[in-house]
Amino acid sequence: MPVNLSVKDAPDHLVEALRARARRNHRSLQGEMMAMIEAHVGARPFKATALWTAARESGLTGAADAVQMVREDRDSR
Repeated sequence: MPVNLSVKDAPDHLVEALRARARRNHRSLQGEMMAMIEAHVGARPFKATALWTAARESGLTGAADAVQMVREDRDSR
């Protein structure tokens, strides 16, 4: 069951910054706060093995391959 949370005595400058961030992201104040909580609390732990597997599957064998891939991507724009 969902729980209501509140923040008491929030400083005006933080509230205004949060409102501005919500406007930039086209969200309500409540929506922005939920997005921030999900991003910071609900974040999954970093999985180095998954990154290693993805790098190997991409054909990278070393730093030189990675540099070449980045250059090709950059030059294709």
